[in-house]
Amino acid sequence: MIFEKVLDTINRHNLIEKGDKIVLGISGGPDSVCLLHILNRLKEQFDIEIYAAHLNHQIRGIEAQKDALYVTRLCEEMGIKYFVRSIDVPKYCQENKLSIEDGARKLRYEMFFEIMQRTHANKIAIAHNVNDQAETILMRIMRGTGLHGLRGIEYIRDNVIIRPILDIERSEIESYCEQYNLNPRIDQTNLDPIYTRNKIRLKLLPYMQENFNSNVTKAIVRMSSSIKEDSDYIESNALMKFEEICLISDDSIDIPIDLFVDLHNSIKYRVLRYAIKYVLGDTNFIDQKHILEIVELEPENKVGKKLNLPRGLFVYRKKNSIIITIKEIVIEDIEFCYNVPKNGFVKIKELGTLVETETMSIEKYNITKNEHKGDKWFDVDKIKGDLNVRSRRPGDKINISVGNKKLKNLFIDMKIPKEERSRIPIIADNEDVLCVGTYRVSEMFKVDESTKEVLKVCFKKL
Repeated sequence: MIFEKVLDTINRHNLIEKGDKIVLGISGGPDSVCLLHILNRLKEQFDIEIYAAHLNHQIRGIEAQKDALYVTRLCEEMGIKYFVRSIDVPKYCQENKLSIEDGARKLRYEMFFEIMQRTHANKIAIAHNVNDQAETILMRIMRGTGLHGLRGIEYIRDNVIIRPILDIERSEIESYCEQYNLNPRIDQTNLDPIYTRNKIRLKLLPYMQENFNSNVTKAIVRMSSSIKEDSDYIESNALMKFEEICLISDDSIDIPIDLFVDLHNSIKYRVLRYAIKYVLGDTNFIDQKHILEIVELEPENKVGKKLNLPRGLFVYRKKNSIIITIKEIVIEDIEFCYNVPKNGFVKIKELGTLVETETMSIEKYNITKNEHKGDKWFDVDKIKGDLNVRSRRPGDKINISVGNKKLKNLFIDMKIPKEERSRIPIIADNEDVLCVGTYRVSEMFKVDESTKEVLKVCFKKL
């Protein structure tokens, strides 16, 4: 009966195809032993190759060594190639500030993918069952998951990780192992309610079954299946929106802010997850709280902000976009300084900008001042010494209507990104700043009723 149910799951979700090479994670417990036995029975039917992979976590001493010996003997009896590795998981978790559960999971999957690469396999089989599904959903609910988390464990992920016994209950698996005298190992730590999953398995679910619904496990899984259908519809729309608005390069995603802010939150969150998945390959260790941190970069006052997220992911709020990347953007200030003639021009090669100047009488100024709105005008007699066009310098100030203001604060108020600030040409005399590019003119040098000669300055792109 179980064999047929597993075969139905495989065919219904297209988990295994002819000629697949499958790395199977095996602990020695009932679930993984059952899966190994069933896949071995299907070996000829699907023309598949199986590679068993066992990790000794160095948590249970001699019992863990017995698990490894059991897996070795079982695989040899079935004629299955196997890999056994031993890693000090507690030490790794302590060094990397991870819980035992998260650290062990991370190391297991790293081993699976390494073996997959070495054997040229194309699938990884994991022995999650119906009870695991219910436990996982409850864990995610307690962590405040969204709709995606309520989908539960997927039958197949990224066309690589497959879960053929996800429709089988733990009691059925134990009966199967008894029927075929497989004598799986029992991990006594699974009976110790010190880990979150164990507490749910040993305390929460039995309490819910006794006091609320004797079939609560099946009810939770039914809910998950229903949610998957709605989620699939939303996901398909989110994927279309991701492909429509995002600018994709090798190691980053550029999301135009004007197109992003108008999206519904349910689509926003998924667009961000698609972006992260594109950059990292998956979204492991990226939680909903990280997604919300990115959304909080939307307002204009967040321009220039940067987030450091898990796995070396960087998020930058630029003037017109949010950038998600694994490449840290290093801001390199440029420096330049050129003498500015009072009649003529100067090229700023670093900026690709031309600065044109002309000195004229107040009479000519009155006639021509409205011809070009982008021109800047200064009282020649108020200029002290030589004129220079240069990059900003520490301590630079400009006189505005309420007094002097540091250029650093001016740039912040005007929401000019940090990487653009050294590219704004500053015109200054020997003592003061006359203007900050086309953004601001000093009150000290403005033309007034006593002005006799006027300096016109024009910025042009080369």
